[in-house]
Amino acid sequence: MIEQAEIRCLAGRGIEGDRFLNYKPGYKGQITFFQLEIYEQLCEKLLISDKTPAVFRRNVITAGVDLNTLIGREFEIQGVRFRGEAECAPCYWMDQAFAPGAEALLKNRGGLRAMILNDGLLRVSGQPG
Repeated sequence: MIEQAEIRCLAGRGIEGDRFLNYKPGYKGQITFFQLEIYEQLCEKLLISDKTPAVFRRNVITAGVDLNTLIGREFEIQGVRFRGEAECAPCYWMDQAFAPGAEALLKNRGGLRAMILNDGLLRVSGQPG
């Protein structure tokens, strides 16, 4: 995954330039979120210091919110509205991409799959805009 300073969210379609843009009507994974706190916990438990959160292949890294509480709810970030649809369930690939044991530690904490409800830009915190 390539880290970006901003992404363009397209309602009902996905993220401009993403491999899942226009994947299928009603696709519940138009955008995915992952908690920075979970990443930090995994690094500590698995003694990892050389990998970024990008290895989890989620679109947006968040901090300060329990993403599981957003399943079934609408929410807004930087003027873009989303509907939380489901957990991004971890798979065996996490053990290969991050470290052995990551899949088990991510159970019920793999991130959030969401639908995009209006067009807009998301920017890394601190970016002008």
